[in-house]
Amino acid sequence: MTLTPPGPAPGETAPSVGLVVAAHGRHVMVETPEGRRVLCQTRGKKSDLVVGDHVRWLVTGDGGVVDGLEPRRNLLFRQDEWRTKSFAANLDQLLVLVAPEPVFSESQLTRALIAASEAGIPAVIGLNKADLPTIALARDRLAPYRAMGLTVIELALKTDPEGARAVLGPLLAERTTLVLGPSGMGKSTLINLLVPQAAAQVGEISQALNTGRHTTTSTLWYWLDGDSVAAGHAARGALIDSPGFQEFGLRQVQPEQLAGLMPDYAAALGHCRFHNCSHRHEPGCGVREAAARGEISPTRQRIYGELFDELSQKRW
Repeated sequence: MTLTPPGPAPGETAPSVGLVVAAHGRHVMVETPEGRRVLCQTRGKKSDLVVGDHVRWLVTGDGGVVDGLEPRRNLLFRQDEWRTKSFAANLDQLLVLVAPEPVFSESQLTRALIAASEAGIPAVIGLNKADLPTIALARDRLAPYRAMGLTVIELALKTDPEGARAVLGPLLAERTTLVLGPSGMGKSTLINLLVPQAAAQVGEISQALNTGRHTTTSTLWYWLDGDSVAAGHAARGALIDSPGFQEFGLRQVQPEQLAGLMPDYAAALGHCRFHNCSHRHEPGCGVREAAARGEISPTRQRIYGELFDELSQKRW
């Protein structure tokens, strides 16, 4: 990736449409269809633009200014201990990396899957470190997710990188994929395997946005085929890496929507005595009956209860 001086390319007219590949405050890095990257400012004091957005922008003397936002296909939110905010848009799929060591959180996994489902984004679970002796336990923990119809792929990113490439290549080709993985699950290894120039891009983007940081603490867009633009934006695979947050935000989900966004719960809907059943304590609840038959695991029941309580509290 090369950051080129701003200014219109030959034949370029304003306003132009570009892709947001990085954002920090009121500054966004916009990539043109020709592959130029231009540092742009947004109008006003706040910016709600996120990586993956398509924007209309105008050339200015020292860069560019965003003039408008194109309609989004979807939008995901992130949540930390202080706030919930949007962070990625126009995704084709979500890849959630987990591993047998360190032990992954099913609560975090479920939040990610619910957020993807609510936004209409297909999700894939990547079980990394498949070469470890403890892989059998991780497989058992993911068995309910396979039973729900979710795709689970197995990887050994460090010990079998070529095997991982063979599995990931068809999955990621011609798609924009958000990669999620808590610390220790192998996300950085995956990014560096598939995007060898990733570290250089982080440094260049950090300097351009004047963040003073050279670590992956911001959401960034990576093309899987490097700087080549011969195929055009629409036909190229891309990864979005968004570290530095703990959980997906679910502020857009109402409590009564929750069961429909969890496949094992959704499969048991329509058999409750009460139309507004919470599936927590009501008599004649078809979901609870399904759980009693072993169709919903105790762990999933616990997670549903925790999320239902959270979403029932004061809205953001």
